[in-house]
Amino acid sequence: MDSDALFSLGAPAAAPSAPAGVVGVDEFASTGADAPLPVRMRPASIDELVGQEHLLAPGAPLRQLVGGGAALSVILWGPPGSGKTTIAHLVARATDRRFVAMSALTAGVKDVRAVIEAARRQRRSGGPQTVLFIDEVHRFSKTQQDSLLAAVEDRTVTLLAATTENPYFSVISPLLSRCVLLTLQPLDDTAVRSLLRRAVVDPRGLGGALTLATDAEDHLVRLAGGDVRKALTALEAAAASATALGADRIDLATTEQAVDVAAVRYDRDGDAHYDVTSAFIKSMRGSDVDAALHWLARMLVAGEDARFVARRMVIFASEDVGMADPSALSVATAAAHAVEYVGLPEAQLNLAQAVIHLATAPKSNSATTALGAAMADVRAGRGGAVPRGLRDAHYAGARGLGHGTGYRYPHDDQRGVVTQQYAPDDLVGTDYYRPSGHGVERSVAARLPLLRRIVRGLPAPASRPDGPVPVVNGRHLSGTRHTGGADEDGGDAAGEVQQ
Repeated sequence: MDSDALFSLGAPAAAPSAPAGVVGVDEFASTGADAPLPVRMRPASIDELVGQEHLLAPGAPLRQLVGGGAALSVILWGPPGSGKTTIAHLVARATDRRFVAMSALTAGVKDVRAVIEAARRQRRSGGPQTVLFIDEVHRFSKTQQDSLLAAVEDRTVTLLAATTENPYFSVISPLLSRCVLLTLQPLDDTAVRSLLRRAVVDPRGLGGALTLATDAEDHLVRLAGGDVRKALTALEAAAASATALGADRIDLATTEQAVDVAAVRYDRDGDAHYDVTSAFIKSMRGSDVDAALHWLARMLVAGEDARFVARRMVIFASEDVGMADPSALSVATAAAHAVEYVGLPEAQLNLAQAVIHLATAPKSNSATTALGAAMADVRAGRGGAVPRGLRDAHYAGARGLGHGTGYRYPHDDQRGVVTQQYAPDDLVGTDYYRPSGHGVERSVAARLPLLRRIVRGLPAPASRPDGPVPVVNGRHLSGTRHTGGADEDGGDAAGEVQQ
């Protein structure tokens, strides 16, 4: 397997003789003149490594690993093109340790055990220490990862593992606890630019045969999105086009022709999926409609399942908009239905309309917090029996048990609300729902105290505050029939009460 286009990985071999200057490198491909530009431009030493300054301080675990100063097992976590395999290459070339590389895509438990057994024999005979590099370690099953534990624990092998997935989710805890986790960051534009310029003049790269126009360089940096491998691959393609045209300069037009568009960094099964989804939700919650549309577009262009996007929006409509704009749930649900009924690409417009509605709507998480508080009480054991008057009285013998006795029918009261105990005994008077003052929920906040006062049989305040009398079920709570009108939000104040 060609791992990250930097060196070949294969099944572990039985410690072949190493070439001069390189000790114990199993299945490690040499770099030829026809190798891809990213391979030829691999750093020859740790000092050439660019973009991971937080890991390069003197005495840092990465320097110890490369220099062989300590037998540290390490997991390298970072996005594609951030240098994971390059670091493995430096480790393999730097010291007199035996280096074995394998890919989690092709290796099994049998292969892992063979490497460990060979390393144990080497250790007993006084041979060099074995460094086992596993690429894409997150693709190992739990059993495969378990097979590494004892060997890593007693340092039969020094594990060097690379992953693009969050190891806290993809690597078993016992293995993670035996390793130092090093997080590699995506390269910033400055780092990518410096590596492009190095590749243009370095004998391992273009060797100064061509120059790179500034606007073409800017385009390559934008195209890379922090992935230096992508930038160097694009540079190589642009250089080949320029050479074929007989030019000595790589200009913007040539670069654009050689490289079509940037691939969107988005793995539907990886961290980017969750990060982009999180940014999408948080942008809508923060009422930044433009950012929300960007993240929506990013998901759609990357091929995300539109049904997944629609489901997240339906949840968001209740979780973050809620009672401040009850119509948001209808809009989100309609968009989800449109995805099923119309399908892509046309349903993209329905999703965009719903995103705009949700992002610009007033926000309230009162439904979320109310349910959370109620569920916390239930889990804590609060509650008790259903009040006798609320119990089902429709089956034979229920009345004899006292079910339904004393129940008051709210519609018999002209206000549509009566004094009655609905909550269990130990939760009487507990307030879960706390309406915000946003949007439509303002009117709910105005009438809720009066509803609670009537239901709980509390005395009325000595004087009523100035302002209109709240309306419930088409009736003023004072008892006067409401004949119409609109509240300050322009909508009819009459509404349903909790049944």
